[in-house]
Amino acid sequence: MTARPGPLVLGIESSCDETAAAVVRGPGHVLSNVVATQHELHAEYAGVVPEIASRAHLERIEPVIVTAVRAAGITLADLDAVAVGHRPGLIGSLLVGVSAAKALAWSLDVPLVGVDHVHAHLYAGGLSGTLPLPEIAYPALGLVVSGGHTSLYRLTDPLAITRLGRTIDDAVGEAFDKAATLLELGYPGGPAIDRLAVRGDDTTHDFPIARLDNPLDFSFSGLKTALLYAVRGHPVGRGPAATFPRSAADLSDAARADCAASFQRAAVTAVIRNTRRALESTSDTRSLLVGGGVAANTRLRRELGALADERGVTLRIPEIAYCLDNGAMIAGLASQRLDRGEADELTLSAATRVVV
Repeated sequence: MTARPGPLVLGIESSCDETAAAVVRGPGHVLSNVVATQHELHAEYAGVVPEIASRAHLERIEPVIVTAVRAAGITLADLDAVAVGHRPGLIGSLLVGVSAAKALAWSLDVPLVGVDHVHAHLYAGGLSGTLPLPEIAYPALGLVVSGGHTSLYRLTDPLAITRLGRTIDDAVGEAFDKAATLLELGYPGGPAIDRLAVRGDDTTHDFPIARLDNPLDFSFSGLKTALLYAVRGHPVGRGPAATFPRSAADLSDAARADCAASFQRAAVTAVIRNTRRALESTSDTRSLLVGGGVAANTRLRRELGALADERGVTLRIPEIAYCLDNGAMIAGLASQRLDRGEADELTLSAATRVVV
């Protein structure tokens, strides 16, 4: 990806619990990137509550957009297009962002560009606040690891994407959040597990790694159950009447750290194993593109770097600011659609499901 002048695009992202907006010039030069998180609103539930999330988006969408435009040193009149992540995600949350994007595009008389949120994560490794921009060479293998998605993709260009494998149950980010809940570490769980795992022995527990018919698919439900039993013991009784002999509060600090480290090792090993399989199945892959909130995990970043070196491909993993949901990835990928003369009508719909 070479730096070149390009359109000024406002990207809006509201698929889950981050209200985000960014201004990007051309394929990936980030001029501003503003994210309002909702962690404090969902912490007591240890997960995202859709109705709370959508109401928070309504309150925050305007100030986030205004802040992003001002931080970029421009005005709304300078924008060449408005982009929005319109799928997949929580429908109430998506509707807030899509409605705001439509209103802005209509009032400014500029193109509206819809972007797939998951595909945008694969573009995040090409973003930067400074020039020159990171170059992405295709064909590429894409890995999305987030709270809602864990998938592998084949990309022949930024917009030509084919899914190779996916999770059949829980996403790895959701598994990290559940693990943190079991260990009573708070929410969001991924960073908490990452911090605690550093102090633990990752060989204490031999947690399972799923083996599936499609060797590129993922499953993390069994891993969560294994951690549950390691922390609380095996249940006594059946069904709603079942009880556990202990809780995380009964474990020593060292035992909890060992559980976190062993869990993280198993989760990361599953991701690396399937990614290696996908790389071994092709001979022309030039880049490994990684995106999603779990891409911020220190162990995963380290092992992905080692895997890329082993396979002789270039790793494009986002800066931490672009791992979580953000508007910059939306605007950057939208610029690729604009380069091809593509845009959407104001009838653009929000959609909860992944297309590919």
